[in-house]
Amino acid sequence: MGKILYFLLVLSGMGVYAQSPVDYVNPYMGNISHLLVPTFPTVHLPNSLLRVYPERGDLTGDELRGLPLMITSHRGSSAFLISPVQAENAGQLAPVTRFTYDHEVIKPYYYEVVLDSQLTRVRFAPSHQSAIYELDFKEGKGSNFLTLSTGNGKVSVEGNTISATQLLRNKTVVYIYGETDVPPVKAGILGADAAKQAEGKNATAVLDFGKGKKKVRFRYGISFIDAEQARANLKREIITYDLDQVAEKGKALWNETLGRVKVSGKEADNKVVFYTSLYRCFERPVNISEGNRYFSAFDGKVHTDSEPFYTDDWIWDSYRAAHPLRVLIDPRVQKHIIRSFIRMSDQMENPWFPTFPEVTGDSRRMNSNHGVAVLADAVAKGLTDFDIEKGYQSAKSAIREKTLIPWSGAPAGWLDDFYKKNGYIPALAEGEAETVPDVNGFEKRQPIAVTLGTAYDEWCLARLAAYLGKEEEAALFGKNALNYRNVYNPKTGFFHPKDKEGRFIEPFDYRWPGGPGAREYYGENNGWVYRWDVPHNVADLIGLMGGRQAFIRNLDQTFREPLGKPKYHFYYQMPDHTGNVGQFSMANEPSLHIPYLYNYAGQPWMTQKRIHSLLGQWFRNDAMGVPGDEDGGGMSSFVVFSMLGFYPATPGMPVYVIGSPFFEESEIQLENGKRFKVKAENYSERNKYIQRALLDGKPWDKSWFSHSDLVKGGTLTLIMGDTPNKSWAAGEEAAPPSFRMP
Repeated sequence: MGKILYFLLVLSGMGVYAQSPVDYVNPYMGNISHLLVPTFPTVHLPNSLLRVYPERGDLTGDELRGLPLMITSHRGSSAFLISPVQAENAGQLAPVTRFTYDHEVIKPYYYEVVLDSQLTRVRFAPSHQSAIYELDFKEGKGSNFLTLSTGNGKVSVEGNTISATQLLRNKTVVYIYGETDVPPVKAGILGADAAKQAEGKNATAVLDFGKGKKKVRFRYGISFIDAEQARANLKREIITYDLDQVAEKGKALWNETLGRVKVSGKEADNKVVFYTSLYRCFERPVNISEGNRYFSAFDGKVHTDSEPFYTDDWIWDSYRAAHPLRVLIDPRVQKHIIRSFIRMSDQMENPWFPTFPEVTGDSRRMNSNHGVAVLADAVAKGLTDFDIEKGYQSAKSAIREKTLIPWSGAPAGWLDDFYKKNGYIPALAEGEAETVPDVNGFEKRQPIAVTLGTAYDEWCLARLAAYLGKEEEAALFGKNALNYRNVYNPKTGFFHPKDKEGRFIEPFDYRWPGGPGAREYYGENNGWVYRWDVPHNVADLIGLMGGRQAFIRNLDQTFREPLGKPKYHFYYQMPDHTGNVGQFSMANEPSLHIPYLYNYAGQPWMTQKRIHSLLGQWFRNDAMGVPGDEDGGGMSSFVVFSMLGFYPATPGMPVYVIGSPFFEESEIQLENGKRFKVKAENYSERNKYIQRALLDGKPWDKSWFSHSDLVKGGTLTLIMGDTPNKSWAAGEEAAPPSFRMP
């Protein structure tokens, strides 16, 4: 907790309000996980290729494993590590040294730490594809060494320069070129002093700077093309050894980026949570274009193209809120991202829209093909500056020609034919052997998750087909968008797995069904979460459940239903299903829209209550302030929207559902030069309930507003109070819109 306290002291030293948006960012927020993966305190520039964070398990660790040079993927490890070491001779060196450390400072654009075991002060600042370290060796015993190691690749050294490679998955290679401002007394290869190059596991270059107090600066560039391009990237971006100059440029860029959304209020912690969440939304995807060239792992070739190429995006996590947020505050980059997805489709052996595009290609992880939602959402909101026809065709192929089996890139097979004929994925009974070879032994069929997810995906296809004037296809996919009905059990009010004969699997418990992560039937979450996974047609779900009152009762019970087992038993089976409020999971993306569903059934005040409770309980300015896997903006974008006071509950539908703001005023700077404001009159932590609303000065009695209302600029004024106004936006005509046949 010392680092968190340090951050808070820095913040308090700025007065009640910080100087600029980036000053509110606390990269340590969430660095200790509740169960699975913590957040990482990433140092980088927005959407840039070069990212680093300390190599340690989490914030509780007291050792650093060397110093990182480039994280190759979200939550990945560094491709190379350097170690500044004081030793009597090179024989005492290892490829990577572990250091105890203290006085760590992390900002989005800057890193500083003292390696206290040898009293070396380290400073770091990144650019987009290059960075600089400053190593301040205090006087000590022996010589001052700098080693650079690669886990599996080549390394060469000549004078004050080092080049190296690291082989990644799918024949992807990352290259590095670096140089020091101080010439070494001696340079060579660890274990072979006279050699200048080496290859293999832990190949390591050594620079010996001699004895005495010295300050060494090491600047470097990275590339996925070749070492010469890495050098060119460095020379293009960093022409100085002045680290403070590089850091100041980074700080200015972060302030410009985060400053597109301005918030004001008396509660500094709310600003910290907000701007930290917004910062995390810019960690991915990354622009891997180097000048006018880029290496694509999707076909293994270097392409010449002035259009930037973005990758490293887990779309299953990010389509819900991160992409809609970017449409709103960064449409220029969002356009390039979508164009990149379409180019990936062209480059792959099968022209199927990507699902998990990474630096090393599309890993086809998770279930469904939600990249189509990114397309549909952009088009619905007027962002159409890309080849919509080509995007539609590749998204349609991904859903109709690729198998729907989770974690698979195989062509469609028997299960897919069954789905097309019967409108659901068949489930296996408990203990029944799997007969489809493409089904992953751990990930299973996930039949309810896939059926519901594909119904939504086909609704997105219907929206795109209608936009393109393809009436027959729009009608087909619109009909298929109702396939969730095929697995709805009217007796229980849940989406319930069926076998291939059309019989519900019995007996059945919706709390912990189907093995690890409920994957035999759902996916990472149980039946209580997937009960609500019909974001495109909430009105129909209300009807299936028997009307508004029954719908509300079921929603309430989701937040109240006990786990039914001791926590250690529940989480042993459901480790992704954390951040629990009853059976609701604040820690996993399929839950994010659930608290907003009260608006559809006439109780917006309950959405207001839930949102304030959930964010207050689970997203805090401390080391455990994120409840689950953050996934590079997947969850943080929910926080950003929710703190502003609205949320895109249905990507692909150009509307925002109103929640409850956390600031007295917020302002979004739009690309068209206009600004959209949310004003919360009488706001306080206690006054979280909307009494009445105005949109551009006119009374507003709806619990939603349209994207067109937002982009024309204007102001949503919410008059707040400490008790619910249960009549505001409660009528059926006030509910957010649901599915209509295009």
